Amino acid sequence: MKKIVILIGLIVVNLSVNAQETVGGRVVKKAKDKTYQKGEDNGDEVVDKTLNKVEEGIKGIFKKKDKKKKDADEQTEETTTATSENENKQTTSTKKPVKSNSKFDFVPGEKELYFDNFERLNTGDFPAEFNTNASGEIVNIDDKDGKWLNMTKNGAFIPDNIKKLPENFTIEFEVGINTDPTNNYPGFGLNFSTSNDNLFLERFFGSGTSIVYLHPGAEQLNVQVIPSNGTEINNEIPMPQWNAKNNNFVKVSVWRQKARLRVYVNEDKLLDMPRFFTESKNYDFAFFRSFFEECEVYLTNIRYAVAGADTRNKLITEGRFVTNGILFDVNSDKIKPESATVLNEMATVLKENPTVKVKIIGHTDSDGDTSANLSLSQKRALAVKNSLATNYGIDPNRFQTDGKGESEPLNGNKTAVEKAQNRRVEFVKL
Repeated sequence: MKKIVILIGLIVVNLSVNAQETVGGRVVKKAKDKTYQKGEDNGDEVVDKTLNKVEEGIKGIFKKKDKKKKDADEQTEETTTATSENENKQTTSTKKPVKSNSKFDFVPGEKELYFDNFERLNTGDFPAEFNTNASGEIVNIDDKDGKWLNMTKNGAFIPDNIKKLPENFTIEFEVGINTDPTNNYPGFGLNFSTSNDNLFLERFFGSGTSIVYLHPGAEQLNVQVIPSNGTEINNEIPMPQWNAKNNNFVKVSVWRQKARLRVYVNEDKLLDMPRFFTESKNYDFAFFRSFFEECEVYLTNIRYAVAGADTRNKLITEGRFVTNGILFDVNSDKIKPESATVLNEMATVLKENPTVKVKIIGHTDSDGDTSANLSLSQKRALAVKNSLATNYGIDPNRFQTDGKGESEPLNGNKTAVEKAQNRRVEFVKL
């Protein structure tokens, strides 16, 4: 009996201690949260008073996040996990990204204009080929090869060798961050602007500027287009690929084709925006960083190159795409294997634009019988339709087919080169 009484007493004491530790832990956490909130609220008040007039006319999506609301949300998640998860799913479902998918179809430019991995520089130096209103230095990073430009303070970093951007180019680079900077402020940015004054900014840009923001603290890509005429565009896309907590180094690939911009993080395409470049003037370029908390941002292996024209999207932008890249056996409608590249590109365009219907038209040269050429061109158009439906999963009801034979030549049909040009397949948007 005495042993039982002692055992019960020990259990009661243990429960009491655990309860005090739990309650005490919560009291400490709440007190800490209130202290942090008060300090941050006071800081917000000063910042808001200073920038209020500037921010009034801006429809930007990068305002400082309300810490009180964030803490309240976290407390709700701790006490009612299921409800919070449902609310988060509803919030996510209302977002409308410009274009997001995981297909890696990036094609790097072939004519390299500039490459920099900073190997020529001593650690501690700043590259002379960059202009900046911030600060930085060349460093080595543990467990990372090569040298990196450490962008230590918020501001712009302008590579002098990336100017007067052509209509078709690619920019590739590796970027990393050393700590979680919180999800406030825009993040790491790519600034494309027709105004030199805008190149030195890291927030509050003017007209003629298009910006991509990559924020590893928020795990989010944002895009902002400020045209000289027309409506400003703001949008956001989830970016789990660059996460300051557990995946803090990534490769970024950027591809411009006239007005269109595609952005890839590692091997995921996050942005595919047909009208990112709105101005007829030349664009210049700058990197920038804008983080709320102290952090270091690293950059290396910058490659800038001229890219090929955006031929595959002519179907969407111009309503017509003509190719000599779909090849057939002689006097046959059998498609050659080397035609797969063009067929795959066309299938990609059709998948990205699921409401578009297309007429496929076959053309031949003038060799042989006219009626036979007409029949052959019709069969070849049908073969292209069947290939896109069978091999690439495009709904066959989206196609019409026709053949013109030799009746619509592009030239005199006299030389071998001219005849090759006339053997073509035409896609026309209906």
